[in-house]
Amino acid sequence: MSVAIQPRSSTISTAEIRRHFPALERIHNGYPVAYFDGAGGTQTPSTVVDAVSDYLLNHNANTHWEYPSSHETDAIIESARHAFADFLNASATEVVFGPNTTTMIYHLSRALGRCFGPGDEILITELEHHANVAPWQALEVERGVRLNVAQFDPETGQLDWDDFQRLLTKNTKVVAFGAGCNALGTVNDYRRAVEQAHAVGALALVDAVHYAPYFLCDVKATDCDFLTCSAYKFYGPHVSVFYGKQDLLESIDFPKLQPAPDTAPERAEMGTQSHEGIAGAAAAVDFYASLVAGGTCVAPVNLAPGGMGVPPVNLAPDERATRREMLQSAFAGLRAHSAPQVKRLWEELGNAKGVRLYGPPPDVERTPTVSFVVDGVASTEVARRLAKRGLFASHGDFYAQTVIERLGLAPEGLVRVGCACYTSDEEVERLIEAVREISLSSKL
Repeated sequence: MSVAIQPRSSTISTAEIRRHFPALERIHNGYPVAYFDGAGGTQTPSTVVDAVSDYLLNHNANTHWEYPSSHETDAIIESARHAFADFLNASATEVVFGPNTTTMIYHLSRALGRCFGPGDEILITELEHHANVAPWQALEVERGVRLNVAQFDPETGQLDWDDFQRLLTKNTKVVAFGAGCNALGTVNDYRRAVEQAHAVGALALVDAVHYAPYFLCDVKATDCDFLTCSAYKFYGPHVSVFYGKQDLLESIDFPKLQPAPDTAPERAEMGTQSHEGIAGAAAAVDFYASLVAGGTCVAPVNLAPGGMGVPPVNLAPDERATRREMLQSAFAGLRAHSAPQVKRLWEELGNAKGVRLYGPPPDVERTPTVSFVVDGVASTEVARRLAKRGLFASHGDFYAQTVIERLGLAPEGLVRVGCACYTSDEEVERLIEAVREISLSSKL
């Protein structure tokens, strides 16, 4: 039994973190590549790649059969459920895996929609990724439900809570709420949304895809009914992780094949999963935990024979922490690292002539995602010019189409840059200087 310790707030150095990422050795056009596209998908550490390849090379099989590699596959998947139970503060039987968040929200909407009809309402916000819009729009057509959309303030990037409360009624059956806006870096008070949803008897789904990489989720504390996130946004493979309260996973009529298991969580998983992706996603959880300076988890993520885990650091037993405690420390340390980088980006880009910033400022809780446009230069062209200098940034609407339309920036959208665990201060300075030069060139 481990002894609880106070979470540390320091992580290993950025230089040490960077050694885990082979992609950072890439050179483009004579420049070392700096990846500022983490909000669309982070780079992958070697330990995650090792877990994927170890599964494929040594354990590759389908599940629930009576031979060793099938047993090992079962153990790896079960171990991964426990890893994400720690990641979300859930139970392993409440952790569902899927191909991507869009698919999983569609899967949930199809299941819930079987019981909905005219007079029923669903509430979302304008800040959503369209993965949390289109599935509910489909129910308008298929089941005759009403979809209500709460507005946001384009000046602040924040949700209009008065409008949200106005649209939340006794007819609301589901509140589908984004914890973070991937276009603006806004952090939404999803705890408040869950509480208000439950007050009218509605179910609460939290889309944490843009939130979970930066803030450690706690589904027990927030009491959400469902939560979804994507491992490729936090150093893992392309796998979706979906949480549902066990009683709901057991009772909802999820579409499934008749011979498939009928117990949670597998009854919510349709078809054969990406077993190698699940192994890698679990390794990403332990990668986070391994970033705490001088710490170790009580148990590695993968307990199966030959499985990859984070090498332990030699500590006395009373100094060892649970994986959840290590994750709390790692997330706190990474935010402490990225906060000054975001502040500098915001201040320096904001002072550059012709650069317009969007979203909340760094003195409020937000993700390390900064979005902007350069007057006179299309966002596509800004991203192209940055790439010539080895600065990889994303551009467009990021599937947050409503946000871009409300800002009047369609079709080009925004340039979006984000700080990840491997982002160095030197890379931030390179980005600032490059955007300044692009802005100045537009005035010539």
